[in-house]
Amino acid sequence: MKKFLTIGEITKPHGIKGEVKVFPLTDDIARFKRLKRVFIDGKEVQVIYVTVGNDRAIMKLEGCESVEDAEKFRKKTMEVPREEAVKLEEDAYFIEDLKDCTVFDSDGKELGQISEVIQTGANDVYWIKKPKELLIPVIRDVVLDVDIEKGRIVIKPLREWTDED
Repeated sequence: MKKFLTIGEITKPHGIKGEVKVFPLTDDIARFKRLKRVFIDGKEVQVIYVTVGNDRAIMKLEGCESVEDAEKFRKKTMEVPREEAVKLEEDAYFIEDLKDCTVFDSDGKELGQISEVIQTGANDVYWIKKPKELLIPVIRDVVLDVDIEKGRIVIKPLREWTDED
């Protein structure tokens, strides 16, 4: 498992005092208010303050005093150490831990690795791109077992996902 988890992406500077606008890559945008530090490009950066809106956070980072300073962070991701991540409910997983897990059907057939997790609102969808593109709805009737430690997910075989009749 990864030691760091991505929590947001800096989209652009905000204002003229070196603040940055952050698109959250976490379910709980309020978690940004509790941040004391983040890691950007593997370097620790202290968080001075955070303002949270409906779908974005505005952050002031140590050493970022101007629009030019903030511009250097554009398109960079923010990470936190795994031990500082929010605690998950039972049967909940970090998206980064799901990516690259290998999906098998309950008959043991390997279907591929998860490339992306699409959040639709109703339920997530696992997106396998290779060897054959598959979109797997993350619902109890389909996903039978998730083992992050082994990097293995087992799903119910569905006829429409295979070439077999």
